[in-house]
Formats: sequence, C-alpha cells, structure tokens
Amino acid sequence: MSRQFKNPVLNWIEYRLPILSFVDDSVGSGYPTPKNLNYWWNFGSLAGFVLVVMMATGIILAMHYTAHVDYAFNSIERIMRDVNYGWLIRYIHMNGGSMFFIVVYIHMFRGMYYGSYKAPRELLWIIGVFILLAMMATAFMGYVLPWGQMSFWGATVITNLFSAIPIVGDSIVTLLWGGFSVDNPTLNRFFSLHYLLPFVIVGLVVVHLWALHEHKSNNPLGVDIKGEQDLIPFHPYYTIKDLYGIVAFMLFFMFFVFFAPNFFGEPDNYIPADSLVTPAHIVPEWYFLPFYAILRAFTGDFWVYQVVSLGGLIMSAKLAGVLAMFASILVLVLLPWLDGSKVRSSKFRPYYAMAFWIFFIDCLILGYIGGKPAEGAFIVIGQWATFYYFFHLVIVIPLVSRLERPKPIPESISAAVTAAHAKEAGE
Repeated sequence: MSRQFKNPVLNWIEYRLPILSFVDDSVGSGYPTPKNLNYWWNFGSLAGFVLVVMMATGIILAMHYTAHVDYAFNSIERIMRDVNYGWLIRYIHMNGGSMFFIVVYIHMFRGMYYGSYKAPRELLWIIGVFILLAMMATAFMGYVLPWGQMSFWGATVITNLFSAIPIVGDSIVTLLWGGFSVDNPTLNRFFSLHYLLPFVIVGLVVVHLWALHEHKSNNPLGVDIKGEQDLIPFHPYYTIKDLYGIVAFMLFFMFFVFFAPNFFGEPDNYIPADSLVTPAHIVPEWYFLPFYAILRAFTGDFWVYQVVSLGGLIMSAKLAGVLAMFASILVLVLLPWLDGSKVRSSKFRPYYAMAFWIFFIDCLILGYIGGKPAEGAFIVIGQWATFYYFFHLVIVIPLVSRLERPKPIPESISAAVTAAHAKEAGE
C-alpha cells in the first residue's frame, strides 16, 4: 500500500510508482535494524559509496581515454595535463581502487570475525565472494589501461597463467589476447570489460542487499532478533552513523589523493609499455599480493605440491599455483559449512578468535611476500604462509568449531544491552 505525504506531487508519484516507500523500507525509518551495530558495520555502506565514486569518475575518464596501444599512454598524460581537473578525477579513480579493496577486505574480515556467513546468511556471504571476484577482474583490467611497463607486463604474465590449463589453456589465452601476443586487441577487450564489469558488480550488490534485507544484518553478539525491543529504525540512527563514517573515510581517502597520489602505484607504470624491456620485478597491485604469493609458492620442490601432484605426475607446478590462487578465494564459499559452531560471534568463541587473528597475520605475511622477489627465504616463508592459509580454512576452522566450548551467549540483544547498562550503573 502506498504511503501518504503532505506534498501532493509526492503523492502523485507514490501512487503510480511507490519508489519513495520502497526507499523508506530499504534504508529509511521503515527498515528495522539491530540496535547494537558498531562502526565495523559502516564498511558495507562505505563500499557502496566508493563504488558510486569509481563509476562516476570512470565514466568521465572513458570520455577522454583512447584504447589504442599507440595512444593509450599519451591519452592518460593528456587527461592529467590538459583536461580540466583531469588530474583530480584520475587520482580519485586510481586511489579509489585501493580504497574499494581496503573497505571490502575489512568488511569481509569483520564478517569472518562475527560469523556473518552463518545461517541464514550463507547466500549473502557467497554473493559477497562473487562480488570480490568481479572486483578483482575489474581492477586487473583497469590496471592494464594506462599501458605503462607494469601494465603491459602484468597483463602478459597473468594472462599467460591460463596456458597451464590442459587442452583449453592456449585457446583461452588466445581469446584473451585477441591474437598471439598482448597487443591492441587485448587493450580493446580489457577496456570494454573494465567498463562493463562495474555494472555487473552493481547487479551483484543489489542481490547482496536483497539477501541482507531478507534476514537483517548480523550483529556483534551474533544472536537472533527476538522482537521489536531488539530493533531500531535504520533512519536516522544508522544513516547519521554512516554519514559520520563517510566523512572520516573521505579524510583518509583524500589524504592519498592530494598528498600521496602515487603511494599505491608502481613507478615503472610511468614508463610507456615496451615489449622488448622486461621490468626487473613484475608485481601486481597491492590488493593482489597475497594471491600472487600463493601462486608463486608452488614450485617444483614445494612439499605440498609434491604431495597433491604425486611427485608431479598429475599436474605441473604452474597449474598447481594457478589452481591454488583461485581456490584461495573460492574456498571462502564453503566457509558457512566448514564452520560447524552454532555460535556466530567470536566474542563468545575464544579459540576461534585466536585462530582468526593468526589467520589475519598470515594474510598480511602473504601480502608482504607477494611484493618481494621470488628468491631465497621469501620463497620458503611464502610456501609456509600458503600452507597455513588453506590449513586454517580447511582444518583449523572445522576442528575448532566442533571442539571448543563457547561462552554463554545472551538471550537477546536487548538483554545484553540492559545488562551492560546495569553493570555500568553499578560501577
């Protein structure tokens, strides 16, 4: 049933297209939300905010970019030097990619810590993993567009990985390249897909929000909503909280845009692409480094590779690395079933919380190793960090979830809040 407003124009629109009531039910006073959400829940809205910024700046940049190997690099320089505020738009877009991954990674780690992947939110989590995959594909293709040295050689190295796939690998590489080397057809393909995929991400985000609204947000206690006493309207309580988060985040974001715009970039990408000169150390963007470390960990003498490949009989080390890199993301889809604990939040699971922080540190180590040359101790550290990454997700989480005894959880959100206030009053 449509809402009634004081403004007759709004009533006219609402009767024919109830979009205002839809918005109110989705993000307004008509949308009930758990009353105890903390600032870690801001990062979902921050991710949506950055997505809008990235799409707006990307559309403007596409108006001035030339997707041709002879002109791409110079068109970027023209944007920076000749287009009005082109330098600002490009720096926002360039650093926005890093900001997007920062907020999404925090959003995902928060979900892991508080058990937001557990029933009935399994599909919500799975859709989030696919959003991450779409983000990675979009970011990789965008990194190629400046057509600098790191862009060209990054595209060459990463696309060549598909050649390790038996039978169809070479055909996939040829399809990606649009020929037999990374050249103009490759750049055109990547530009088209880089422009298209953000709209795919928007579609996934809509489904993600749909799933979220079906069972409401998880909360720091991880307990189910027992009644109206556990809820408050999303507006104005969380809209103002999200607005505060956006302002604080923009201070962080704009610091890099104005004072350290190339902090996340590679100096080699300011050199035009040259197929005859290979950079001394080819590295992807920082947000790919943990997965790049997993890819490189699989060498011929890596004991895990020797075991899973039966001494190299089943697959090559290159193929094992490619499979492990993709598996490191796709295994997250199984997390709701790997974790068998009935308790969601780590606040009541001390052993799981300890394991979570060890896993977090392991991911940081992988990121550090991914940015270092594949030599000496870096190889060994990367291999052990890779082993623990999968060991944690496949072995540690199932064991801990079935063996640990969680602390008692509150009966409801309201009961926990009331008890906390009573304790403070007593003190």
